[in-house]
Amino acid sequence: MSTQLVLLAILMGLATYPSRALPMLAPGIEKLPPRALQYLRLVGPAVLASLAAANTFVVTSTDGVRALHLDVTAAGVLLCVVLTAWRRNLLLGLIGGMALVAVARALGAA
Repeated sequence: MSTQLVLLAILMGLATYPSRALPMLAPGIEKLPPRALQYLRLVGPAVLASLAAANTFVVTSTDGVRALHLDVTAAGVLLCVVLTAWRRNLLLGLIGGMALVAVARALGAA
């Protein structure tokens, strides 16, 4: 197992901690405009989503060249995004994306 992923998780936790801890550290934060509160709530998920997208859609070859990589996993991520945006339900999007990848792998397409 690679310890690089553990280090990355710790660094990302530290990067998103201020926005998550802000309600505890700043009294009266609930008085901020709704747009500011929504922005602060979405910082952590946005960072995690960008990391997931980079790991799903970009592949690095042995000589260090990065390229766009579209496969069943990428289709699962895109389906998840579409379902989540359409139904406003992250759980439904995750289940749909995982189901697509699971069925494709079971059929040998992935």
